Amino acid sequence: MNTSVAAQRRVFARLSIRAGNALQVGGILAAGFALSAARSANATAIAVIAMVLGWVLLYFCVHAIAHWLVGRIVGIRFRFYTVGGTGNPAGWPPGLRWIFEHLPFLGVQTEKLSMEKASRGARALMWSAGVTSSAIVPTLAVFWALRAGVPWSGWFFLFAVFWSVGTLASNWTSATGDYAKARRALLR
Repeated sequence: MNTSVAAQRRVFARLSIRAGNALQVGGILAAGFALSAARSANATAIAVIAMVLGWVLLYFCVHAIAHWLVGRIVGIRFRFYTVGGTGNPAGWPPGLRWIFEHLPFLGVQTEKLSMEKASRGARALMWSAGVTSSAIVPTLAVFWALRAGVPWSGWFFLFAVFWSVGTLASNWTSATGDYAKARRALLR
């Protein structure tokens, strides 16, 4: 995330890269446990709650770490994580916009020099990784729940697909979304 975007984003806290990665990996592992519990739960309500919890944890925990992981693979270095509202408020309709500006999303601050040295394609890949993972990973998890026979997973899978399409579309059409940043990176 560049400094101008960070200034627009409502930031609540900063975390070291190590702490941010640990938090996200912990969230991803907790999502796995929740999805496993959903599959083995005896009560429908518990199964549904565990499935939704797993989806939410993945939605919140895969985005920033995907930026970091892909960025590191292509040679981009990072300074710290931020915790704050969405960096793409324009991508949400007015009712959801306020909520998403106040939810604790993780963002990752790039190191300026490594971003300048990175190729256009490397920067575009790094920017695209976050929203792509936010759309695909949680949806695949609900697909797994559907295949595992978790109650209500068929309906929730439809919701997850629509949510993913909305996530991708909002980022594709918004000037502040990750895909817009990737397009700009390709042009510079």
